[in-house]
Amino acid sequence: MVVNKLSILLILIGLILTGWSGYEWWSQKSVTTFQPEKAQAISRNWEETGYQKTVNREVIQTSDATPSSEASQAKTGEKIGELTIPQLGYLYPIYWGTDEQTLKQGVGMYDTDFTTLPSQAGHTALAGHRDTVFDGLDQLKKGDRLYLTLDDTTYEYQIRKTWITDEHDRSVIVDKNSPTLTLTTCYPFDYLGSAPDRYIIQASLIQVDDGSDSQS
Repeated sequence: MVVNKLSILLILIGLILTGWSGYEWWSQKSVTTFQPEKAQAISRNWEETGYQKTVNREVIQTSDATPSSEASQAKTGEKIGELTIPQLGYLYPIYWGTDEQTLKQGVGMYDTDFTTLPSQAGHTALAGHRDTVFDGLDQLKKGDRLYLTLDDTTYEYQIRKTWITDEHDRSVIVDKNSPTLTLTTCYPFDYLGSAPDRYIIQASLIQVDDGSDSQS
């Protein structure tokens, strides 16, 4: 009798844990917005994959794209902008920081000594979970475009390369001499448990749109 009750209790606990895990996955997955028409409306050139020249760092630093006032004063876990990937049809909310709690909300922006806001023309890096917000990221290829919007300014990047590296690789989040955007997530994408590797996408800034008639 006791054994039967214990078995039932363990089954109930298992069902509760499974249900909670499913709910957490759904909650994190649903923060992204799948709207292909809206995502692709961000630029008339989103489908062009031919090589585009990287925007000169000095041009950004002397343009109207001054350091984002709101984003630069953000607190950990606070929403600061949006990432748009037309090729996938998704829009992703971006939050300041990459701690576990922040990544449950959406895409996190690295806050390190080696990374900067896009307006500062350095290395901007984003992280997201492979099985929720960044699911399908491996479908992107060299030449595809990424759009990062902060404080009403949109930064257009073009993917230069993708690669897989070890989770302990410290050569990814480093200082850059030209405006660069890096996306990081765990790999393999279908791995059960804590994945051992990281999938990296690196892109260069090719245009800035601050909402005015002129663009850099």
